[in-house]
Amino acid sequence: VQLQASGGGLVQAGGSLRLSCVAKGSFFAITDMGWYRQTPGKQRELVAHISDGFVTNYPSSVKGRFTISRDNAKNAVYLQMDSLKLEDTAVYYCNAEVRQAPWDRIATSWGQGTQVTVSS
Repeated sequence: VQLQASGGGLVQAGGSLRLSCVAKGSFFAITDMGWYRQTPGKQRELVAHISDGFVTNYPSSVKGRFTISRDNAKNAVYLQMDSLKLEDTAVYYCNAEVRQAPWDRIATSWGQGTQVTVSS
């Protein structure tokens, strides 16, 4: 499976962006999906998580500003980012827990990353 992320770009502080990520290829099922971000010299950190039951989870740094959603019919996950701050600048990665076949273990797949830059 390949995850294709899009939607990053340059936005002013206080603005909004919507990231999209679509899973392509052959697989049996996707369970959890999420978005992470990474800045140079720092570890990748969780931004938002959504279970296959649509339960969401956010760290305090983005809670109330970011919203994760998914469309299982399209094998897609989205991240609506509002009230963006300078510190939200990072490369954003989507991920998905994928079961390739009914008998396979679940494995984590990552998208290629999309740059989000928030300017003052």
